Amino acid sequence: MSKQKVFDRFMEYMVRFASIKAIVALKDGFILTMPLTLVGSLFLLIACFPIAGWNDLMVSVFGKEWATPLFQVSSATFNILAILCALAISYKYCEAEGCDAISAAMLSLAAFLTLIKGNVIAKSGEVVGGVIPSQWVGGNGVITAILVSLFTSWVFCYCEKHNMGFKMPEGVPTGVAKAFAALVPGFIILASGCLLYALCQFFGAKTLPELIFVVLQTPLQNLTDTLVAGVIIAGLESLLFWAGIHGPNIVGGVINPILMANALDNQALLDVGQQLIGNPQAKIITQQVTDVFMKGGGCGLTFGFLIAAFLKAKSSQMKSISKLAFIPGLFNINEPIIYGLPIVFNPYLLIPFIGVPILAIIITYVSIAIGFMAPFTAVQVPWTTPPIIAGFLLGGWQGAVVQLLTVIVSAAVYFPFVSIQDNIYYKEELAGKQAAEQGQPGREVNIKPSRQA
Repeated sequence: MSKQKVFDRFMEYMVRFASIKAIVALKDGFILTMPLTLVGSLFLLIACFPIAGWNDLMVSVFGKEWATPLFQVSSATFNILAILCALAISYKYCEAEGCDAISAAMLSLAAFLTLIKGNVIAKSGEVVGGVIPSQWVGGNGVITAILVSLFTSWVFCYCEKHNMGFKMPEGVPTGVAKAFAALVPGFIILASGCLLYALCQFFGAKTLPELIFVVLQTPLQNLTDTLVAGVIIAGLESLLFWAGIHGPNIVGGVINPILMANALDNQALLDVGQQLIGNPQAKIITQQVTDVFMKGGGCGLTFGFLIAAFLKAKSSQMKSISKLAFIPGLFNINEPIIYGLPIVFNPYLLIPFIGVPILAIIITYVSIAIGFMAPFTAVQVPWTTPPIIAGFLLGGWQGAVVQLLTVIVSAAVYFPFVSIQDNIYYKEELAGKQAAEQGQPGREVNIKPSRQA
């Protein structure tokens, strides 16, 4: 089989994978949780602003407990991440299927809580009941919430589409009719949760979230927290985007829950008073690493492309597209370059488009590993935050320096490839101009996407 056929087959499988209902729901569900996590990040950022002396200044003005209300907001968002996932993923799955999304989301939440113990053991040894342990409704329960929400959604949609529910007579209010229609799938879902809880207690003396955390989530987090994993994530996202498929959505939809759990683990270490720099328990590869430091200007770190184009471009096409793309690129929106230049299926730009994010991951990973920059916690910034500013907000001046270094490296790597592409455009424009002067139509040979994603 030729290389082209292998590549085409790979792309075909990736397109199919991206179209799987569960993957789409997973991606859309996590996007739905973003407003809450970003708002929580804002309050956490104010409480832990990366400037020396910030806490002392705020204590002198507002007192020792000045940050407590801010931590309340961050706890009310990050510490219920699994609950948010259970609701959002089920809602998006059933919404896409045309089913009663809100009823399914509530059943998903109920099923998830069914699998969690309703008590905790106090420091004194006393068992305190009637509680929802925050340990298992935050980052530690994300994988369980994903599995529960997908199972709930499938059962609910199957029952609704096959009319497996109580039908009410005409004239009954819609809300009442939907409530009775949800009784059968609700019983199946919650009965399954009840049985699963009993089995886990009988065979393992643990709840399902505890078992999944030990058997599945912890190994997955450790697996993603390696330089090799970071390189694979960076390379695969860019390769897919080069092929016209939105790589960050596909790869991020699967991997971001794990990377978010890595960041929440770091936050938990910080909350109990541990330092993150030099701490072997701290995770290096987090969502901030892949979303901010790997994507300055957008996927492929194309802000470096724009810098190289401004320094080198002679052709009108390269100059115009760079000017048009600069403001969007400043806010990490690079579709004008991806599809307008284009980069999609452009053989001259394949190597830097894949190689630059890999170099950025390596630079960021090494910077954290040697202790120059601290591992990232629950603090996030909006994805539209401009490069350098985003690095500063996340990692202080060290973060700004690292992100500036990745941008400089990306510009240096892009430069020779931009030069090749610009020379091609420039020669085409000269040939077209000469043909026009001679009264002959010029040839249009610009590189265009050869297929649609």
